[in-house]
Amino acid sequence: MARPQPPPWVHAAVLLCLLGLGGAIEIPMDLSQPPTITKQSVKDHIVDPRDNILIECEAKGNPAPSFHWTRNSRFFNVAKDPRVSMRRRSGTLVIDFRSGGRPEEYEGEYQCFARNKFGTALSNRIRLQVSKSPLWPKENLDPVVVQEGAPLTLQCNPPPGLPSPVIFWMSSSMEPITQDKRVSQGHNGDLYFSNVMVQDMQTDYSCNARFHFTHTIQQKNPFTLKVLTTRGVSERTPSFMYPQGTASSQMVLRGMDLLLECIASGVPTPDIAWYKKGGDLPSDKAKFENFNKALRITSVSEEDSGEYFCLASNKMGSIRHTISVRVKAAPYWLDEPKNLILAPGEDGRLVCRANGNPKPTVQWMVNGEPLQSAPPNPNREVAGDTIIFRDTQISSRAVYQCNTSNEHGYLLANAFVSVLDVPPRMMSPRNQLIRVILYNRTRLDCPFFGSPIPTLRWFKNGQGSNLDGGNYHVYENGSLEIKMIRKEDQGIYTCVATNILGKAENQVRLEVKDPTRIFRMPEDQVVKRGTTVQLECRVKHDPSLKLTVSWLKDDQPLYIGNRMKKEDDSLTIFGVAERDQGSYTCVASTELDQDLAKAYLTVLGNCRCPWP
Repeated sequence: MARPQPPPWVHAAVLLCLLGLGGAIEIPMDLSQPPTITKQSVKDHIVDPRDNILIECEAKGNPAPSFHWTRNSRFFNVAKDPRVSMRRRSGTLVIDFRSGGRPEEYEGEYQCFARNKFGTALSNRIRLQVSKSPLWPKENLDPVVVQEGAPLTLQCNPPPGLPSPVIFWMSSSMEPITQDKRVSQGHNGDLYFSNVMVQDMQTDYSCNARFHFTHTIQQKNPFTLKVLTTRGVSERTPSFMYPQGTASSQMVLRGMDLLLECIASGVPTPDIAWYKKGGDLPSDKAKFENFNKALRITSVSEEDSGEYFCLASNKMGSIRHTISVRVKAAPYWLDEPKNLILAPGEDGRLVCRANGNPKPTVQWMVNGEPLQSAPPNPNREVAGDTIIFRDTQISSRAVYQCNTSNEHGYLLANAFVSVLDVPPRMMSPRNQLIRVILYNRTRLDCPFFGSPIPTLRWFKNGQGSNLDGGNYHVYENGSLEIKMIRKEDQGIYTCVATNILGKAENQVRLEVKDPTRIFRMPEDQVVKRGTTVQLECRVKHDPSLKLTVSWLKDDQPLYIGNRMKKEDDSLTIFGVAERDQGSYTCVASTELDQDLAKAYLTVLGNCRCPWP
């Protein structure tokens, strides 16, 4: 018998309930607020030329925002083009080609503006490109004549598709080319032979390109080989086919995969080994591909820069190639600006901090216009990556944009400044009931809003001091975390939100339930075919919860046939057959938790036992 670990009776919802606890407080939609972009297309938007084009832009706000677009930084007049329309209550563009037109005519850089009377929010700059799968140029290829034992490279040179096609090699009869340490495809699509053998003449070699959007495969005219044989193939020391020479350099962006490649010729076929100068390869991120000819390091960071070298060796000698790796970085957030909700007269700040290599520059905008060209605001001060607001007034409402960029990319963030006078209000249903299993961690939610932002306190059973610290933790969004539930934690919890304009409160009733436990588990058993076997499964559970007991065989739901009898505390199998051998898992579950216990049934020999 076995009990899976960790204990399966742990309430599964606990794994989810601790997510998003530090989220920003949102303004209820019935209150006035500037626009917020809620959905947009990716920055590099590649579309299928056979379909209508969709460029997404959705936003919320009160009043509901209106939308307009720019294309290549100039106003894009949707009304003037009969093929272009904007979805109702949305900024999403639809470009329809059912009545003709070329998608390529609409390529360019698009940006969406969502506007209401309190400000303007911007989408990213969306670069629209149409997928391309150009035809392979026709060419007649002469047979490739090569000496036995010599190295050979068959070049693919695929047409430049968008996105780049997937390359693979096959014969003209569509049989895959067998690849191994001696013959393999490089990252550039070429097929490399470390040394040619007579058997390589038994097939031809065709490079194939598979294009993503059209799902088409284009095949290059095949290469045929003519191998000139000799009495004996001379053994040779390794020599690099790719990259050339003894040293090269490579640049990779932070967060991307680094792929280093070394392909060598030689007789016998060389082995490839990889090293990093002054340290070990990062074991958690490094993996070898293509018969050790490629080293991939996933999600690189600045620490992965340095000198790597590959060693190609056979019994005739060894050579090495050094690759100097530089890790650069497109901008990434250190402190992304967040919406600022203030009451009249309050102070606040927007912070926009990003890092990158080279170090990115920061540009502030307000309602889509450069800040320096906006009307002066004596209550606003710009200090590099921070905007400071003092004694804020209703007239200060706006949407600010921070654009941070370097030669490798950019980040654009919108953050609004909203000035409101709102007494506290509760945002969830009143008097909720939360049931939780003993000794679990749980969360009691109390979403709230007010301006100035209210302070929130929790009390238990309407008395005592504010709950925070020890077994309790209150998060920014008002949620109360109880780290380990005990029986004495059962009761009524009250959250109270207070600001200068008033207070609001809500209650949550917490009930603590006993865990479901299998106290008599099924035992491993060895039985003869044709006999009867019983697997026990006795369960203790909280009587206020509904218990369900089910069985799995080999981790799949068990069908209870006419040879089986399932009772509350056991499973009986009559006339055991060979097919009954396997693992049996008893699953005892309530609406809050579950417990599992597993046993293995082994069926032996022939037993000519009469069926009862």
